[in-house]
Amino acid sequence: MVRSSVTELPLFPLGQVLVPGGQMGLRIFEARYLDLVGRCMREDSGFGVVLIRRGADTYGAGMGQPEIHDVGTVARIVDFDQAEAGQLAIRISGGRKFRIAGTREQADHLLLGDVELLPEEGACPIDVGFEGLTALLRQVMRHPAASGWSKDGPEEMDLGDARTLGWRLADLLPFPPEVKQTLLQMPGAVARLIEIRRLVEGADRGNA
Repeated sequence: MVRSSVTELPLFPLGQVLVPGGQMGLRIFEARYLDLVGRCMREDSGFGVVLIRRGADTYGAGMGQPEIHDVGTVARIVDFDQAEAGQLAIRISGGRKFRIAGTREQADHLLLGDVELLPEEGACPIDVGFEGLTALLRQVMRHPAASGWSKDGPEEMDLGDARTLGWRLADLLPFPPEVKQTLLQMPGAVARLIEIRRLVEGADRGNA
């Protein structure tokens, strides 16, 4: 039996979900995260984004670390810019999923996780019945709000791959964070598409 390896990863608890291949903009102002960003840029390394289950994403007086979900996504910085008052604006991209085996807090209150990188999903052709989701993604990708997501438009994506279609829809559709977390944790691309189709059809019926 092959044992999974556990590695240390700095964690960034947030109120939103980063999915593999997705992108997200963050404004960094806390010293612990400014130091983290500087280290990641120097070392060309990443950090883990995890959804907060309960608590806040800032460390104030009398506030401990938030309660977090145990599945997250490795993030890498793809762009950055100086913002006002010593803040830093960064853009991150999602990579591998991971599961947290344990956490501990540094002296500067940065949360560290012992994480297991989860297997990447293999290529999976889209079954008949998901044509509506493919059309929906093409429509969403042409919306101005999606213009910063990727340099590639829908024509450059492999929309015949269930992974690509599912992750892009999970990233761009306005699902609540807990729903996106459920999609992130699902182990297979086809199951994820089935759930997204159910959510989209349910929303359509609710708006009828």
